[in-house]
Amino acid sequence: MTAATAPPAPAAPPADEPAARRTPRRKRLVPYWLLLPGVLWLLVFFVVPLVYQASTSVQTGSLEEGFRVTWHVQTYWDALQLYYPQFLRSLLYAAVATLLCLAAGYPLAYLIAFRGGRYRNLLLVLVIAPFFTSFLIRTLAWKTILADGGPVVALLNSAHVLDLTNALGWTSGDRLLATPLAVVTGLTYNFLPFMILPLYTSLERIDHRLHEAAGDLYAAPLTTFRKVTFPMSLPGVVSGTLLTFIPASGDYVNAQLLGSADTKMIGSVIQSQFLTVLDYPAAAALSFILMAVVLLVVTLYIRRAGTEELL
Repeated sequence: MTAATAPPAPAAPPADEPAARRTPRRKRLVPYWLLLPGVLWLLVFFVVPLVYQASTSVQTGSLEEGFRVTWHVQTYWDALQLYYPQFLRSLLYAAVATLLCLAAGYPLAYLIAFRGGRYRNLLLVLVIAPFFTSFLIRTLAWKTILADGGPVVALLNSAHVLDLTNALGWTSGDRLLATPLAVVTGLTYNFLPFMILPLYTSLERIDHRLHEAAGDLYAAPLTTFRKVTFPMSLPGVVSGTLLTFIPASGDYVNAQLLGSADTKMIGSVIQSQFLTVLDYPAAAALSFILMAVVLLVVTLYIRRAGTEELL
């Protein structure tokens, strides 16, 4: 009778097993390490200045005596009560300029996306060509174009367009400069590329076979646009309007160069409070009120548009 064989001894764990276990953990940490520079950038150049401005808005004092945090929240109410016309004017000008950019930018983006052909890249370069020059230079150019007695004023006057804009209160007499129309014109021109590029991106993604399918179902071109093209380009419409409205509402260069005291926007007031009046708490409070108002408008707009792709 043979003795029972003993069970084999368990194999010893490989010496590099801890290293093998650490490898997946390191792979999981790679995305966080890649995100770290961007997070630090936002922290240093966005969060820290935002916290500093928040503390400035509740300070009291003067530049000679120094400012100190006293939690004086009355500054917000005083700033809003004193400058609410500039807030309303800024939102109105930004909204009108955004609608004009959408009306002018959508056909152009549609043309580039569906009819551009071999000239598509050239047309896109022409769209972003204004960025090759300074924002200030572009606005000063419009000051020359809209000058009193110039060809633009003469053309609009002969076509009786100025009579209509005078009745609406957007121009005064036979001049365009120092009027709301001049400010809105500058905003529309300067921010039009921010509307065209997102629209083009959304339109270019649309599958052309959907248009062919709509044609096979005997849909008219207008019906195809209403049922297929525009709904599928809605993310571009929303992002384009946001990229136009948000910077336009806080702009002060166009109001400063093309407008007058009666067309001053809230950005001009903030700039003046910071650099001329030297009332830093009021300027910081105005900045936070503007940010809150724009954030509220943007939130309501996105929910109303119903595009979760941007959220």
